[in-house]
Amino acid sequence: MYRQVSKSWQAIFHEKAGDISARVVKMRREPAMLRLERPSRLDRARSLGYKAKEGVVVVRARVSRGGMRKPRPTSGRRPKHMGVLKIKSDVSSQTVAERRVSERYPNMKVLGSYLIWEDGRYAWFECVLIDPLSPSVKKDFNFRRSLGEV
Repeated sequence: MYRQVSKSWQAIFHEKAGDISARVVKMRREPAMLRLERPSRLDRARSLGYKAKEGVVVVRARVSRGGMRKPRPTSGRRPKHMGVLKIKSDVSSQTVAERRVSERYPNMKVLGSYLIWEDGRYAWFECVLIDPLSPSVKKDFNFRRSLGEV
């Protein structure tokens, strides 16, 4: 079943089909970080360790796309190649999204994340988090293994 879900998402990404365009309009209006009731891509969330149980949370994070800018030199002689434009980040936008989510939810551990959508301005990622102190997470062997408590 998850293979079929994955194929349908691949088709949505390549053809920009379905209700994704209306969903993206709604996502642009929402805050940059939003806790969700359930994941958008169930196949990817399950592969990262998502389970519909207490102590497991899905958060959607929005990260801006594009290169970085450095300030122009203001004093002294102007260098011929200033190095102001075409500056790239060393970390991916997915890593940035995971870091921001972990900073917002310090009591939870990030299991992983996956891409939801990207346009020219933003990229949206859904991060799967678990609460290590939740009783249902403590009982689950798979979560204990991912926390390194086995």
